[in-house]
Amino acid sequence: MQPAPQRYHLRIKEFPPDSQPRERLRDAGPAALSDAELLAILLRVGVAGTNVLQLAQQLLLEHGGWIGLQRADYSELCRRHGVGEAKAATLKAALEIGRRILITGTDERPQIRSPTDVANLLMVEMGHLDQEHLRTVLLDTKNRVQQISTIYVGSVNTAVIRVGEVFRDAVRKNSTAIIMVHNHPSGDPTPSTEDILVTRQIVEAGKLLDIDVLDHLIIGRGRYVSMRERGQGFSG
Repeated sequence: MQPAPQRYHLRIKEFPPDSQPRERLRDAGPAALSDAELLAILLRVGVAGTNVLQLAQQLLLEHGGWIGLQRADYSELCRRHGVGEAKAATLKAALEIGRRILITGTDERPQIRSPTDVANLLMVEMGHLDQEHLRTVLLDTKNRVQQISTIYVGSVNTAVIRVGEVFRDAVRKNSTAIIMVHNHPSGDPTPSTEDILVTRQIVEAGKLLDIDVLDHLIIGRGRYVSMRERGQGFSG
């Protein structure tokens, strides 16, 4: 019986110098690198039988790209063979830095002109969450995004929501307006009776704090509902 052929794995150090990710970044700039090459730089090393570029390609395929990796749980990444705590921490930190740059860039902060603008910011991520998340989008006087805060994870209802928590970051940031956003893991964004009650409660609290609650978006899978557009929870 013939022995099984040995698989051939080339280590990154054995790549031609001009083909190694770090050297390509140095010579051609980060924009010239593929997603796998950028991820390989963060991971630094592979494991026995799998070089770091192959490991990066596998992770991107397993999670469906950067958005999937951003959504992936830290402990889940730690358990993945070839990743572990150090690589998982580096990856999650880098993705969070990218998210914060998008939100807080001085000259390129998103400006909210319609419910669609909010949905474009959050629908890809929140449409696939397994639990309900309630977030607030904080806006300045020109409706530019100052920050996106996670208020609650779990069931969004009047029994658990504290008004102070909803407006805490808005008060700290001196925001003039907020938009509430939460998801329905079922995929159906139709507002529930509880959603309408929560919205009314928060809108009234905003009036007392002089912070305008512009809208409450509910996100499903590939769909969203603007409660202001529907006239649900908003008096006018």
